Amino acid sequence: MSKRGIKKKLKNYSMITLAAIVYAAGVSLFLDPNNLAPGGVTGIAILIGRLSGLGTGILILLLNVPLLLLGIWKFGWKFIFSTFYAIFVISAATDMLAPVGAVTKEPILAAAAGGALTAAGLGIVFRAGATTGGMDIVIKVLRIKYPHIRTGSLFLITDVMIASMSGLVFGNVDVVLYALIAIFIMSYVLDLVLYGGDEAKLFYIVSDRPEKIAERILGEIDLGVTYLEGKGAYSSQNKKVIMCVTRKQQAPGIEGIVREEDPGAFMIISGASEIYGEGYKNIFAEKM
Repeated sequence: MSKRGIKKKLKNYSMITLAAIVYAAGVSLFLDPNNLAPGGVTGIAILIGRLSGLGTGILILLLNVPLLLLGIWKFGWKFIFSTFYAIFVISAATDMLAPVGAVTKEPILAAAAGGALTAAGLGIVFRAGATTGGMDIVIKVLRIKYPHIRTGSLFLITDVMIASMSGLVFGNVDVVLYALIAIFIMSYVLDLVLYGGDEAKLFYIVSDRPEKIAERILGEIDLGVTYLEGKGAYSSQNKKVIMCVTRKQQAPGIEGIVREEDPGAFMIISGASEIYGEGYKNIFAEKM
């Protein structure tokens, strides 16, 4: 590996370490001590921790082991090392910070601060090229079995189910409502960290494998694409240029498909603030 490659790796793992600690702070200092289980593996770990007496951090690690094995089986080894490192640091930092206790006992403040910190940590981990495992893997598997259900809907369904279970564990309906607030704050902050304030993303993709890329975008992202006719000025070769516009949450999925199918592809991604047509705004509607 070149010096540049080593430097990039060190930078990414430094980002993952910092992000994992931020995530752990959100869990240990705000969510967990206030009985808030905001979905995902972390939410399940908080619930099991209350019933078993085990630390939330170690439970996050233990719950992720079978999910990582499932991910390796279904999707291969490529994401495993950075993902396992992120999970390990989150697990260790969560239990190390647990003795500090709650920074605030006000549930609404705990939901807001905990949701924001965990989402910020999660977003930085994603930007560093890793994941935190957990429900990401489960959702990918479910999408294979139920391709007609959108990814965002599956995340929302699983998170709401886990948050609802907290009402049974803690015997308090209020904690369910506060957990739902944390979930929506996490979703909003995660979008800001990953994609900024753009309404949507516009893609132009020039590749030697346009049909395969378009096929996967149609099937995996459930998104329409358009072919534009292009011609290389230097080569004089005709090329199909893929154009598609997507909600910002789905943009990383398209980037991943292009990386896997054609690492040498030429890709332009820009922000699109207003989009009209099926699935977006009605072109005849009044502006608000």
